[in-house]
Amino acid sequence: MIVLRHLTKQFGKRPAVEDLSLEVQRGDVFGLLGHNGAGKSTTIGMLLGQVWPTSGEALIDGHDVARNRSGALARVGAIFEAPAFYDYLSGWRNLEILANYTAPTSRERMLQVIGWVGLAGREHQTVKTYSHGMRARLALAQALLPDPNLLILDEPTNGLDPEGIHEMRATIRRLHDELGLTLLLSSHLLTEVEQLCTRIAVLNQGRKVFDGALSEARQKQKWVRLVTDDFDRATRVLVEAQYVTATRDRALLALAPEVSISQVAKRLVELNFPIHEIRPEEQTLEGFYMSLMKGDVGRDA
Repeated sequence: MIVLRHLTKQFGKRPAVEDLSLEVQRGDVFGLLGHNGAGKSTTIGMLLGQVWPTSGEALIDGHDVARNRSGALARVGAIFEAPAFYDYLSGWRNLEILANYTAPTSRERMLQVIGWVGLAGREHQTVKTYSHGMRARLALAQALLPDPNLLILDEPTNGLDPEGIHEMRATIRRLHDELGLTLLLSSHLLTEVEQLCTRIAVLNQGRKVFDGALSEARQKQKWVRLVTDDFDRATRVLVEAQYVTATRDRALLALAPEVSISQVAKRLVELNFPIHEIRPEEQTLEGFYMSLMKGDVGRDA
């Protein structure tokens, strides 16, 4: 559905996105993850034809966005940056106006979309009376009007309270399950990505540092929590014995392949290291993400 090949964008001498290549398969819920300023919004801007790449190419459903923007975006809905509405008009009238920018939309389609996003019964109230969560739903309704098969959402839960985040998450999941939409979701909220996405790419300062299944991210390394009197000296001994390949947070060890926790414990006891705690550490997306940001994944201790 989406193919990025060596996509690069520079603003002056500052690279915002560097040599980014990735693919989003049809039916995926794909998370684009990274800190603020990592290049997520710039990447989405290039996908939507609103930011011109310095080099490389972006394709949607086989169409090159730069060469054939209308063809590439014909079946794409998006929430990009802060959606703007006419506050003094109703939600319904806002959707009518926005629909005219793309293609005529029937009353039946408008009612259908309003029902999907949970605005039924509130569509004729003025937007200035809407809560932040209702505005987010109106933005999602606008993105669904052109009957897309790809939905691109840039920070869709930004600014929402916990209840609003939960409702938006449930709506996005339902749209994927019931309509079979492909979703590209940009976020810096790890919990949202973990609960919604099946595949992720992680950006750090404009460069891709991971691309794969969410399950692969959780299982990337086998971490063990070790509590002992002198963690640094203990890890030096374990590294020399080739039991450990990386450390993190002065508490976690990444074991070498085929090395067990019992082997590590035995080695430490033989060398008179007191062990207060040693146990497997379940790898979470947060832990994996922090490892990427610190450069620990795949790096020798």
